[in-house]
Amino acid sequence: MDGNVVQVIYGEGKGKTAAALGKGIQAVSIGKKVVFISFLKGKKLADCKCLERLEPDIKIFCFQKEDDYYDNLTDERKEEERFNLLNGFHFANKVVDTGECDLLVLDEVLGLIDLGMISIQDIYRLIEHCAGKVDLIITGKYLPKELLQHMDEASEIVCIK
Repeated sequence: MDGNVVQVIYGEGKGKTAAALGKGIQAVSIGKKVVFISFLKGKKLADCKCLERLEPDIKIFCFQKEDDYYDNLTDERKEEERFNLLNGFHFANKVVDTGECDLLVLDEVLGLIDLGMISIQDIYRLIEHCAGKVDLIITGKYLPKELLQHMDEASEIVCIK
């Protein structure tokens, strides 16, 4: 990669979002601009009042319309949200094009692979797209082995108890 860092925070344990947000706050503390896009968690995170205080240094986006987690939705509501989630993924590519941030965080984007909404190749193309432009952090429960080779850093969150 050309000067940018690609990180993944994955695993079945809790804390992936908090870790990614922490890395975003770290980036802001050294003068970087951060875009944080949330997937599969409903719009709760985007509506969080304490996170609004981080703007404009950390811009938080959620393209979902439902309050609830994607897994808790009816099949009909899932189909509607699928369109919104894909818009969020396409928006991530546009953010890289515009250069409006130094760090792009895609929280739970790996879950879109698990659900068949995007492919491993889509993530790989995004990583290539970020090369030399934007640092990237992706999170999710499961990391496909094929993607690990494209990561500069990989952290696994494991629930021990």
